[in-house]
Amino acid sequence: MSRHTPVMAVMVAAARKAARGLQRDFGEVENLQVSLKGPANFVTAADKKAEKTIFEELNKARPGYGFLMEEGGAVEGSDKSHRWIIDPLDGTTNFLHSIPHFAISIGLERDGQMVAGVIYNPITDEMFIGEKGQGAFLNDRRIRVAARRELTQGIIACGTPHIGRPGHEVYLTELRSVMNECAGVRRMGAAALDLAYIAAGRYDAYWEANLQPWDMAAGIVIVREAGGFVSDLNGREDMLGTGGIIAGNDQLRNQLETLLKRARARG
Repeated sequence: MSRHTPVMAVMVAAARKAARGLQRDFGEVENLQVSLKGPANFVTAADKKAEKTIFEELNKARPGYGFLMEEGGAVEGSDKSHRWIIDPLDGTTNFLHSIPHFAISIGLERDGQMVAGVIYNPITDEMFIGEKGQGAFLNDRRIRVAARRELTQGIIACGTPHIGRPGHEVYLTELRSVMNECAGVRRMGAAALDLAYIAAGRYDAYWEANLQPWDMAAGIVIVREAGGFVSDLNGREDMLGTGGIIAGNDQLRNQLETLLKRARARG
């Protein structure tokens, strides 16, 4: 898919435009580390600025589409069928600490189904895209989920509940079970990139609870277009509603779901 469809071209252009500001801001973060409050305020401003850029670009290209954004919340559109779901900076803690692992995430929902997604890491210049029926790509190279069939050979990605968030005990129970059954666990701090890495075959499976829709929206369609399977923690498809997600190829997603359910039951 070297030539993007019109809607994908719009999404890629919006991501690239917002990325220019984030690249500049990322370069400035290290200079602010002398004061405690400075960096956090700066990152919040960078986040909002990126979101404003994306909002303006998408609104100009597709007037009438609705929005669900991390910073700006929900914006009703005159077109009730379409909604953009946007995280302008997924991995803010990484950004704040000058760790070059964060992304812009833009998903398009049509009649309640995710139909297109873009996840872009401005620092590595990796653009992951997927559109329903078009396949998934990393910088115009087609990507596929990993083919491993056993959890024991797999690298499993996850997310850790932040301070003050629910689910620490449940997570530790799940983590203990997963660590006993796989080749390695990774926690990189950006859910959108976790899903992008599943699509690219870098991770074999991934799970996380208590996410927001904008953390997952783009990644859901990219993983599916890469031949992967995505569900919520109960094996259903209400990821955006429940905030839980499990992703991988068909075998490993099923194995991970079974393992997590068993761990939770044991408590």
